[in-house]
Amino acid sequence: MFDTMNKRLFCSLSLILLLILVHSSHAMEDSTLYRSTPSYREIIERYERLDSSSPYAKLVPYGKTDGGNQLHLLVLSKNKIFELKKLKEMGILILLINNGIHPGEPDGINASLLLLESLLENDGKNIPQNVCICIIPVMNVEGALNRGCCSRVNQDGPPEYGFRGNDLNLDLNRDFIKADSKNMISWIQIFREWDPDVLMDTHVSDGADYQYSMTLIASQPDKLYSTQGEYMKQVLSPALFEKMKEKNEEMGPYIETLTWNLPPDSGMKAFLETPRYGSGYAALFNTFGFISESHMLKPFAHRVKATVDLLHSLIEVCEENYTDISNVRKKARKENVTRKTFPVNWELDKSKFDMIPFKGYEHSYKKSEVTGMDRLYYDRTKPYERNLLYYGNYIPQDSIVAPKYYFIPQAWEKVLDLLRLNGISLIRLEQDSSCSAEVYYLDEYSTTENPYEGHYVHSNTKVKKSTEIIQLRKGDFLIPLMQEGSRYIVETLEPQSIDSYFNWGFFDGVLQQKEWFSAYAFEELASSILMENVQLKKDFDALKNTDPSFASNSFSQLYFIYKNSKYFEKGFKRYPIYRLMH
Repeated sequence: MFDTMNKRLFCSLSLILLLILVHSSHAMEDSTLYRSTPSYREIIERYERLDSSSPYAKLVPYGKTDGGNQLHLLVLSKNKIFELKKLKEMGILILLINNGIHPGEPDGINASLLLLESLLENDGKNIPQNVCICIIPVMNVEGALNRGCCSRVNQDGPPEYGFRGNDLNLDLNRDFIKADSKNMISWIQIFREWDPDVLMDTHVSDGADYQYSMTLIASQPDKLYSTQGEYMKQVLSPALFEKMKEKNEEMGPYIETLTWNLPPDSGMKAFLETPRYGSGYAALFNTFGFISESHMLKPFAHRVKATVDLLHSLIEVCEENYTDISNVRKKARKENVTRKTFPVNWELDKSKFDMIPFKGYEHSYKKSEVTGMDRLYYDRTKPYERNLLYYGNYIPQDSIVAPKYYFIPQAWEKVLDLLRLNGISLIRLEQDSSCSAEVYYLDEYSTTENPYEGHYVHSNTKVKKSTEIIQLRKGDFLIPLMQEGSRYIVETLEPQSIDSYFNWGFFDGVLQQKEWFSAYAFEELASSILMENVQLKKDFDALKNTDPSFASNSFSQLYFIYKNSKYFEKGFKRYPIYRLMH
């Protein structure tokens, strides 16, 4: 055991020395970034120095965070132009690199500083001509300020790092739709203003052990729709993997096993990033999204180097393909504006699979010294390379025929604020009116027993639909579907979508019945209701004859009559956003 630990320590120190030697020719690069992560104040000071010392770099302050701190964006422009409109007119591709959404996974924080230093040396000769690089130094500022040694129990270094939760103890990588945090509100302002063509969100993985130092999540191609999805699958992703291989840093796909806690050779599947995650959110606005996942058990220095290599590779791919990326994205946007049907709620397609090359470690089971039961372990002395089962396709479980407009009463201010924040065009009504609309009634849904990211989240939502005359009041809002944010609109306003505003609990008020009856006072009225409604009387008697629990419960019988009478409140479980088809 002692020899093994010494050997590992020697290998880690050797790697650090090697990295220092490799980068010694780059005077600006700081070898300490391969050993430790700077404090948040030190990180921002480094960015401020880059801003003041280089005409190619500009540090832009954006909105506040939950802890009252400033969120920053560093813009790196070869043309020394920092106005987005001019950059877009010049056909410059916008690449956004997001760091520190999980500050306990700091590899991208360090790697971005190293990246900037290498690009800026020799008067910026290495800055790409056709790619504007935008970097958020740390998104979860308060998590970065909450430094410690031990919250990432399975991670090999650095000595200190930040914490996953922010000041509200929220995981910001689940906050992209609900935007409960000020951090996320400021981030969305950056994202929607700069409208990046490509997003890279940097992370460190959890899970199985394998040989790769870096794995990659790409926006699920099926979910991107045909135009973008094919380009991601056939061009962008393969180019990134090839670039990494050329740098002697072969990369693997992000590992998610078919059955949790089983090894990769049991079968793997592509990760599905729904809109609550960064790349899933970005896909709603036709941004190509990537998530870097360096491997937690690799030495910190090696993980940082792999992240630097990936960022360089992504910049090279963007520079080589900037025109095609822009054109594909424009085509996809036009497709979204004219789309009539929107697929939602994607599930793994088990009818399609590939056998992909994978570099792993043999696994086995042995008796646990803690529990006395069998435990899984990976044997790093037995590496393998073989083809493994991989499911990479997803299919939609639901398909939404989009209305021409959604109607939202002005009372739902939180929803309206989020739509505005995300750049969705709203039309405010100038007078009272009425019209025919499709109305949803929330028929079935499941709710978590415990809070998840501050919400009791709904799922498996089913609706019943009816056509009714609705009242539109002055000051209420219409949302036209023919706009670039149409996919965001559908994913958030259709209650059955996995990350809809309803499923996040924004409309829970409609799920509680407000008016009831006193049984003794309702008895005579209930009797007259049955006498006046022949069909209701038949249904009532049939239920009494077939359901013993109903037949033995007087309140249930009265409630059945009440619920099917004109006295029952029409707003109960009635979804307050309506669909105008014409």
